[in-house]
Amino acid sequence: MVKKAKDTGTEEKILAAARKVFTTKGMAGARMQDIADEAGMNKALLHYYFRDKDKLFETVFLAEAQKFFPTINAIFASEQPLFEKIETFVSEYIDEMVENPYLPWFVLNEINRDPDQFMYKIWGKDNLPKPGKLLEQIETEIKAGRIRPISPVHLLMNMISMTIFPFVGKPMFVRNLRLSDKQFREIMEQRKKEIPSFIINAIRK
Repeated sequence: MVKKAKDTGTEEKILAAARKVFTTKGMAGARMQDIADEAGMNKALLHYYFRDKDKLFETVFLAEAQKFFPTINAIFASEQPLFEKIETFVSEYIDEMVENPYLPWFVLNEINRDPDQFMYKIWGKDNLPKPGKLLEQIETEIKAGRIRPISPVHLLMNMISMTIFPFVGKPMFVRNLRLSDKQFREIMEQRKKEIPSFIINAIRK
């Protein structure tokens, strides 16, 4: 018996539905039935394409990570002045996290589980993150006396951690500060200006 080929259009429909459900309900709250309903199909057909929720979650967010991280590489390698580069980095990162709030959890889980395999899935065999130009740019600015002496690695870590942590800690912030989802998104929009301003003011001479 010849196995029926999977239809690309149906698979894309499932992935779009899954992304919407995961983004709304999270990994724990989403059910395969929710995704089937969103896609307008029965659960048996959904299971034919994706055997379980874990595999579907991985497929959705791995595809998102593969699209997003090369964008960050392009920012690192750009000819923008340092301060503009910091602003662009923060803005792009926050926009992505707002649209895909569970992406940080997926990335952290995969990195802790098997960092080498995750890096291979995102970047391929011969391509890796390239923050080198940014780090050299920071060194150049220090030597030129335009910014205060700071470890380039620490500055990069500050940029990443200040941008990502609010999304990782969202349940804590929302609960303790009594924030609605709309209020949280508004605060994240404000942070697109607050974070670069804080960092630039801290390092500017």
